[in-house]
Amino acid sequence: METKFCHPPLFSPTFPLLPPLPLSSLSLRFPSTPPTTRLLAHASVSDTVPLQNTPQTPPSLTVKPTYSPTPPNRDLRTPHSGYHFDGTARKFFEGWYFKVSIPERRQSFCFMYSVESPSFRKPLTTLEQLQYGPRFTGVGAQILGADDKYICQYSPESQFFWGNRHELMLGNTFVPNQNSRPPNKELPPQEFNDRVLEGFQVTPLWNQGFIQDDGRWGLDFFLNIAFSDSFVLDMDFNYRSDYVETVKTARWEYSTRPVYGWGDVGSTQKSTAGWLAAFPVFEPHWQVCMAGGLSTGWIEWDGERIEFENAPSYSEKNWGGGFPRKWFWAQCNVFEGGSGEIALTAAGGLRQLPGITETYENAALIGIHYDGKLYEFVPWNGVVNWEIATWGYWFISADNGKYVVELEATAEDPGTTLRAPTAEAGLAPACKDTCFGTLKLQMWERRSDGSKGKIILNVSSNMAALEVGGGPWFDTWKGKTSTPEALRRALQLPIDVDSIFNLVPLFKPPGL
Repeated sequence: METKFCHPPLFSPTFPLLPPLPLSSLSLRFPSTPPTTRLLAHASVSDTVPLQNTPQTPPSLTVKPTYSPTPPNRDLRTPHSGYHFDGTARKFFEGWYFKVSIPERRQSFCFMYSVESPSFRKPLTTLEQLQYGPRFTGVGAQILGADDKYICQYSPESQFFWGNRHELMLGNTFVPNQNSRPPNKELPPQEFNDRVLEGFQVTPLWNQGFIQDDGRWGLDFFLNIAFSDSFVLDMDFNYRSDYVETVKTARWEYSTRPVYGWGDVGSTQKSTAGWLAAFPVFEPHWQVCMAGGLSTGWIEWDGERIEFENAPSYSEKNWGGGFPRKWFWAQCNVFEGGSGEIALTAAGGLRQLPGITETYENAALIGIHYDGKLYEFVPWNGVVNWEIATWGYWFISADNGKYVVELEATAEDPGTTLRAPTAEAGLAPACKDTCFGTLKLQMWERRSDGSKGKIILNVSSNMAALEVGGGPWFDTWKGKTSTPEALRRALQLPIDVDSIFNLVPLFKPPGL
């Protein structure tokens, strides 16, 4: 949603080394038996930080992901796949979120990458602060993994961060290998391992990296933020890292076959937030890059190497001057009770409208991919309503004139505090997540009298990803979308900004 740091587009069968699979063979539902998703776990080969770069794929691996370079003009590519930084000194962040779910264990891994103020490759000098005002700089890599364990590595410098202007490709080197030059583009896996000791690279088809807990997120760091910034104090979150169990290192390599982007399979993919997202207004912007995919590979986590095949996966991104004032988010692509591919994304936020006064609007949407089709519930084709507790309860409903949808989710666990790029405090504890939510999703065809008709979906999950963020959250948030009429009409226009700019690529803005 508009809530992932590094909230973003992706998808389908244009893989040169992997023949396309028929859609019917790609199941993202919660399996009653695990014939398509194989998982193995065994002792890690590197549960301590290596002193030098060593081969990352031992011969004992049973599951080995297949690397494919990112092809040009790939199927299921969504708008806003690229890196949106325009080179100016304005306040800016971009964040990316990738999730892999393993139904056999009821575990998920969420990879979150973010960059802040990339025009300043290092922390600002005193003179720069006087000239531009305060800026938070740097690159962060976080993973919320199995058993809600967590790891975060951060650098206040972004000189070794890179992102492709028009494709979902990015990476960062925290520590280069000795006498090696940090990459500035996608590399084959072994070449990346040879050059990068600590860092990551990710594309629509590949995710790889190694990070370690660098100790930057201790109590003193967060007390300094909490007592110096009212925004963070407004949020009822724990500012310490010792409240959650962390892992010392994480290493991963996995390939992904996109199944859904954001739109019908076989059709032009859509901008999640509408065509106006191509312009720097109504920030932050948000794009679901891959509503559903299948991933194969391994993750080394807390002394185990977990291997998986055809694990349901997801990715999104966001970018702009800062996160919404507050927000909620729900995502799931592991269901039981249905057949075929089902992927849900729902989100909403209180975001500032452009202008000299502080005016905010409620923005929200629900997107359901099912049987190759996107069912879209957005402010410009209907109304979205919600009731979200400070933690533990999410109810969202919507009506787009043709279909009616309701989803209800709960979380019994206390959730895990994650960091998000904030305008007030940089990468700070700003949201709370779980991947163990219980969710029920129902969708009906709408009758002419407005009542619910034939039920299309009636499914459930105990692996929903749920989030609340920002603040203050003093009480349950009840609301509905409140898009101004002029804006609603503008967003209803069938404008394909991506295709227009493809005719004049010289003027195509970054990211699109």
